[in-house]
Amino acid sequence: MTATVSLQSLLETHDYPFAIIDAGLAIVAVNKAYEQHFGVDRSQLIGQPCCHLTGNDPGMSCRHRLLFRDLESYRTVIEGAAGSFQVRGYPLVDADSVIYLGESILPLAPAGKTQHVKMAGDSQAFKEVIGKLQMAARSTVPVMLQGETGTGKEMAAELLHDCSARREGPLVVVDCTVLGEDLFESEVFGHEKGAFTGAAGTKKGLFELADQGTLFLDEIGELPLSQQPKLLRALETGTFRRVGGADTRRSDVRIVSATHRNLADMVARGAFREDLYYRLAVFPVALPPVRERRADIPRLAEHLLAQIGQCNERRLRLAPDGVARLLSHPYPGNVRELRNILQLAAALAPGEVIGADHIYFPVLREASPDQTASPVPANSPKRNGRAPLESLEMDYIGELLRKFDGNRRLVAQEMNISERTLYRKLRRYELSSSL
Repeated sequence: MTATVSLQSLLETHDYPFAIIDAGLAIVAVNKAYEQHFGVDRSQLIGQPCCHLTGNDPGMSCRHRLLFRDLESYRTVIEGAAGSFQVRGYPLVDADSVIYLGESILPLAPAGKTQHVKMAGDSQAFKEVIGKLQMAARSTVPVMLQGETGTGKEMAAELLHDCSARREGPLVVVDCTVLGEDLFESEVFGHEKGAFTGAAGTKKGLFELADQGTLFLDEIGELPLSQQPKLLRALETGTFRRVGGADTRRSDVRIVSATHRNLADMVARGAFREDLYYRLAVFPVALPPVRERRADIPRLAEHLLAQIGQCNERRLRLAPDGVARLLSHPYPGNVRELRNILQLAAALAPGEVIGADHIYFPVLREASPDQTASPVPANSPKRNGRAPLESLEMDYIGELLRKFDGNRRLVAQEMNISERTLYRKLRRYELSSSL
């Protein structure tokens, strides 16, 4: 049995070992990163029981995977003969409505050592942050991650979880930017069947799914003021009710929150509840922007290029003039901006060496409310009505649309942007997602 074309495309969008498993708990596909990390040929694994992925006893390694039959995601740590692994699994549905399990497998460092493959740096500022995160992980108090957009707050939350005593439990992410008045209670606390129009079945909320694990409240500053008392009560008591339900439920979660806003200022203006702020900000950790850890740029670039090149079997590296050019930019978009710059540079470089002439820095121009600011190289002449970098980005998106058969979600993942941002770019460049 083989995975469909769409699922095969999904495989190679992951930078780390990834596998697809069928309802019979048999392996149907693994990605190139899996082959390279474990030194195996994927043809040797296809059709084998999923326990072969980590070398575990079948009864120990496959039990948690039964959850995906109930369309539930999970996060756990597996100890086996092949080492320790952090496993994140979630259901995938192909074009024929067949349900598979997608599983990301992250090898962990041996006991007594620390490792977090998504974060990289050697600067003193970076080492201090890692030290604070590891210290916070040893405690149980709520942690608030503060920093500009793109500084890696979600990766820091993952490190906190992975180094904590709750690492075998789930890490559940709550994106507060999408929790409006109508969605908050249903998404966070769940609902019972028939609780409102469209509630065709019972649904567990994110608070309940995070039981015995970590609840990561991302961009907490965006949570509507009217919903903050409901969250505060759940955090203080550990209890909640599903929408439409009468039973009081309990969930034991460790709270990590993140924001790019100045919450203290929002409290002073009455835009954020003071009691909720003090409940969340017990252990604040500030993540420095890239401009304050410039010594890390070469290491970060090397780390990101390894991820980018892994998808198409390229061993990308920077030429000395490429490193010098990267060091000349202030990176207002931080690590996320650096990744996007390197993705474009990799697309422009004909070989595996990225030089200064392949690296373009975006200059934000004023945009209308329904447009995203587009990158334009400084002092670059226009060509056919578009700046050179705009034309290159348009061509790059077009190539990705063809590569992923018009699947916008996969294209957005490859570009490390949201689907909404991709949609705006498609509209601006008059590109069709059905190429």
